[in-house]
Amino acid sequence: MPVRAGWVRTGTELAQIRHMSEVELKFILDEASPKEFWARVKASGLAKGSPTTKTLRSIYLDTSEHALKKAGIALRLRRDGRRWVQTVKTRAELHGGLSQVGEVENPAPGGRVCLEAIPDASVRDEVLQCVNGAPLQPVCETVIKRSASELSLADGTRAELAVDVGQILAGGRSADLSEVEIELLEGSPTGLFEIAHVLFPDGGLRFSRLSKAARGYLLAEEGRIDLLLAPRNAEDVAIDADEIAEHAARNILRECLDQIATNVVVVRKLEDSEGPHQLRIGLRRLRSVFSVYAPVLESPEMTRLNDEARWIGQEVGRLRDIDVVTNDIVQREAGTHPDEPGLAALSGMLSRQATQVRQRLLELLAGARVQAFLIDLTRFVETRGWLVPQDFDQTARLAEPVTQLAGQALGKRWKRVRKRARGIETLDAEQRHELRKELKKLRYAAEFFSSLYPAKRVDPFLKRMKKLQTVLGDLNDAATVKTVLPGTDATAGDPTAQRAIGWVIGASQARAEHGWSGAKALWRNLKGIHPFWK
Repeated sequence: MPVRAGWVRTGTELAQIRHMSEVELKFILDEASPKEFWARVKASGLAKGSPTTKTLRSIYLDTSEHALKKAGIALRLRRDGRRWVQTVKTRAELHGGLSQVGEVENPAPGGRVCLEAIPDASVRDEVLQCVNGAPLQPVCETVIKRSASELSLADGTRAELAVDVGQILAGGRSADLSEVEIELLEGSPTGLFEIAHVLFPDGGLRFSRLSKAARGYLLAEEGRIDLLLAPRNAEDVAIDADEIAEHAARNILRECLDQIATNVVVVRKLEDSEGPHQLRIGLRRLRSVFSVYAPVLESPEMTRLNDEARWIGQEVGRLRDIDVVTNDIVQREAGTHPDEPGLAALSGMLSRQATQVRQRLLELLAGARVQAFLIDLTRFVETRGWLVPQDFDQTARLAEPVTQLAGQALGKRWKRVRKRARGIETLDAEQRHELRKELKKLRYAAEFFSSLYPAKRVDPFLKRMKKLQTVLGDLNDAATVKTVLPGTDATAGDPTAQRAIGWVIGASQARAEHGWSGAKALWRNLKGIHPFWK
């Protein structure tokens, strides 16, 4: 999407200088060969003619201390045919595969870097200040065979589709890379997501989480070109008190998107029980954002995405519940009571059941419906998918100070918790469960807005709330045990296993009731502290 383009003369040569904002969707191509992929592109009817193929050699440069990288700048020399082009990339953002980056290009005759030739004065000054006279040296190199074709949609959206297959080289190491990029040439970024739906209809898609420059630096420094695949916990998002509600919502949604998308891949690729746990947390946090920020985000698309997140969460929850019962409850009892043989046998039966549930979940996460959810969630977050043209008051709500929304949302959540906790000593199992859910919603809201308030007021409140949540968590575990264990069909006719089931149900219930005996005091401690948002 060009922002400015001009023409300058260098000697007798007429060369174009480009200053652009590059917007593109990036995916890892690991489910199909480039040939198969291009056949799908041709069948889609979006491409204009056959793809053109060329080899691109790119060299990324920096100081010995990687001053440019630390400043969020990438400096590249690229050979394209007979031409060498110098490119500076700045302000890079990558969320859910959507890359948005500032880009300045100018000719580099003979493949020589010339920082003084950077045409944008502000970018030039920033680069020169970062380098500060230090010599530049190659960090990494990419040699890519690029097949590209222009795509177009009926609404006038134009994009370049590029399939990059090649190698990244750094520090005597090399690594293969196959990547798909859909770069916006004309129109709205929403068109990129429409194209993604058409080109990847069957599921199994994986967002590219790093730029080629970032992969090259990673190869040079750590010998790999991708982030380590591991369960991803939620991360704090610092909100500024001067922010408007819409910007704060977008930033928290980005965090939820990254946690969900990463853990979808983790569950598919790794056998780690923490993966389903963190995926379910990410989905719950997303739905909490939708609820807390409803005055800002309320829209038909938000409602649809919320329903999809609930469905995926329920499917993930089936595996997570079995994992909890097996790893946290049955194995604990088996370790404490080794003389009870049925416990070890029950643990094995549950592990086999978990394998079947996991396989079904893997198929679901690799399928078209979950993929469509991830693409649509990214579109919602990055293209203001909450806008409703018919809602004429929405603009004012979007521009409200986030502090105003935070106080209202936290007050509303706290009121619901107090209502559910009324007569806490007489609550039955269902009422305790409802209290647990309201406390969890309050905790998520408190975490979303915590950076707006002094830590000395937030931390004591959260600490007391978490203690009460722990007690309620034991109650939930006991309820989960009752749900999961009777469904262990393999124990039918096995008295030892049936005894173990009774043992675990009784032990978990006793543990929960023992913890609940102190709930009244914990609630009194929480209720007695002044709410930090008032």
